[in-house]
Amino acid sequence: MTSEQISEGSRPHLLRGVKLKNDQVRKTWVLLAPERYLRLNAVSVDILQHCDGVAAFSSIVDDLAKKYGADRALIERDVRGLLVNLLEKRMLGL
Repeated sequence: MTSEQISEGSRPHLLRGVKLKNDQVRKTWVLLAPERYLRLNAVSVDILQHCDGVAAFSSIVDDLAKKYGADRALIERDVRGLLVNLLEKRMLGL
């Protein structure tokens, strides 16, 4: 999967069996999948909370750029990077 395959209209979503969860014991957010566990930072959590299968990629980027008051191109690069990584791990769909 390359970053070019994520279009402005792509609607990212967690695949079946993948859960975004706040781990109360470890006091951190994690992404759980069969036989996989990823510990997430706050920005990754914020991105993944937008990945509901309804919001388009461009909308997610716009919302995060506005929220953080950051350059849209920088936010787009970071969001695209996380999504490509999770697509390659088969934890995310478009």
